[in-house]
Amino acid sequence: MPYYETVFITRQDLTETQVKDLTDGFGKIIEKEKGKVTKIEQWGLRSLAYRINKSRKGHYTLIETDAPGDAIIE
Repeated sequence: MPYYETVFITRQDLTETQVKDLTDGFGKIIEKEKGKVTKIEQWGLRSLAYRINKSRKGHYTLIETDAPGDAIIE
């Protein structure tokens, strides 16, 4: 299966627990679609390169997966 690295950014007003819950939800979707999550890194609250919808910061998360393409699309 192909190996994917995905970085996603969540809003700055979410708590660390909410970000972890979202990440776990994405991991469950990958595993449900016959994939495997190999690594999860929480990079924390960082500044964005430019303002997005009036936000200057966001929680960055890296997920590395070994999954079929359909799992990533889901």
